[in-house]
Amino acid sequence: MKNIQKLAGFSAISEALIYIIAFIYFGAFWSYPSAGSATEKMAYMAENHLMFSSIYFLMYVVFGVLLAVLVIGLHERLKDTKHPAMAIGSLFGAIWVGLVIASGMISNIGLAHAIGIMDSSPEKALDLWIIISLITESIGGGNELVGGLWVLLVSVVALKAGEFSKSLNYLGLIVGVAGISTVYPNETLTEIFGITQIAWFIWLGISMLTQENTNESPQSTARPSID
Repeated sequence: MKNIQKLAGFSAISEALIYIIAFIYFGAFWSYPSAGSATEKMAYMAENHLMFSSIYFLMYVVFGVLLAVLVIGLHERLKDTKHPAMAIGSLFGAIWVGLVIASGMISNIGLAHAIGIMDSSPEKALDLWIIISLITESIGGGNELVGGLWVLLVSVVALKAGEFSKSLNYLGLIVGVAGISTVYPNETLTEIFGITQIAWFIWLGISMLTQENTNESPQSTARPSID
């Protein structure tokens, strides 16, 4: 039990770091020519193929693997509460893991295919990449409904059970609502979810690494009486 808690704590903090790396990369180094021609756009993607694919692999596939560890860790931590929302929340967490990993795989394979046909038809290559980007955003990037439901339900259960601090759980409620709100297509809502989740991941990770499970039955360390 303690080992999975430690792994889950490290996973949560690592996920926050992945978010930060992605924000830095796309905020400071990404200069996609959104107003350029199909040839210019695909040429930029080809030139940055390795770095872009590496960042997407980190953002989606690696993030998804770490998320799986965190989902299991939180489930083990809170399952003894017997709260019905825990089972539902863990289910949404597992679904989110699958969607995130699938998004990264679709994006990287799709980009490689689009670059492969750009010499014969830059327009078709760009159209394909736009479709791939739309699929990626729809299931794992721009719509955070599933992730929001997981964070919200887990935070509700933790709040009811007295696990972690109330402030952390209230932050989780905010993160969850922000994620659910991304069903409305708005980039600002997605950014709010990402930024608040960074804080939640770090705080949760530290808590899982330092706090004991309050729902575990205490084990007596006294020697048995022989009277």
